[in-house]
Formats: sequence, C-alpha cells, structure tokens
Amino acid sequence: MAVPKRKMSRASTRARRAQWKAEAPTLVKTVENGKTTYSLPHRAKVVEDSAGTALFMEYKGRKVADV
Repeated sequence: MAVPKRKMSRASTRARRAQWKAEAPTLVKTVENGKTTYSLPHRAKVVEDSAGTALFMEYKGRKVADV
C-alpha cells in the first residue's frame, strides 16, 4: 500500500474533497393511462393491475420476471 511522504495540508485536503459532488440521477418520464411516473433508465419496471397489485416485471415491452 502506498504511504504518503509528507503530511497533506488542511487546505489541500479540503480542496481535493470539494471536488466530490453528488449528482441527481437521470430519470425517464413515462406516461401510462394518464399517470406520469419517473424511473431510472434501463431498468425493468413493475406492471400493476388497476388495484395496484404487482403482477410482473417487464423490460422493453417483454415480461422478464414474476413478482
């Protein structure tokens, strides 16, 4: 494991840490039956019946898993 040769100053440490930023995830807007939902791209979505019961998961219009 690499070991630092010199102590890193407080300013350098904080300047380096300041570059790490959280970013908001990109969401995809989907409208189904007049209901707008936002989800992560390239993820399987849960198909529900009118009562809200989960039926199965689908991806690109194909059934991929049972719930």
